[in-house]
Amino acid sequence: MIENNDNAWHDIMSIYATYWILKFPALGDEYPGCEWIDVIGQGVPGHIGTPTPSYGYEDGDPYAQFLPPAIPVDDDENPGLRAMVIVKESTPKVGQEYICPLLVLSGSEYLASSFQTLHERICEALRGNRPRLVAQLISGSETQLFFEDGTHRKVDDPD
Repeated sequence: MIENNDNAWHDIMSIYATYWILKFPALGDEYPGCEWIDVIGQGVPGHIGTPTPSYGYEDGDPYAQFLPPAIPVDDDENPGLRAMVIVKESTPKVGQEYICPLLVLSGSEYLASSFQTLHERICEALRGNRPRLVAQLISGSETQLFFEDGTHRKVDDPD
């Protein structure tokens, strides 16, 4: 049973709505035999944390520490997106906060991004501090990968 507290729903409901799930190369670069993972776009609706009165956030925005700034909403319009949080499948959360998301974008930044730009940013985040793959040489059953820092390795070699 939920106590009679206007903010009690904040503790039990997710602030996220799954917008999409896409497969990405686990290490940020696609090559024959690479591992693929699910990457999830979690949208945060514009009314979450809004400073607009009567939405339940008169005491402040409880998500300000880990989301872009809250946005005012107009009752007559679609509130849009406050944020898009992009995570790998099974990324842990503490309360409503994802631990180590790949990207956290404001709603306007997300909506202004082309798919190509978004794809590149996600791949960069998955790649981390590893160098970008720039070429592949396939000879018979052997594939060699060449990276931007001048290193190379066979596909079967460990990372």
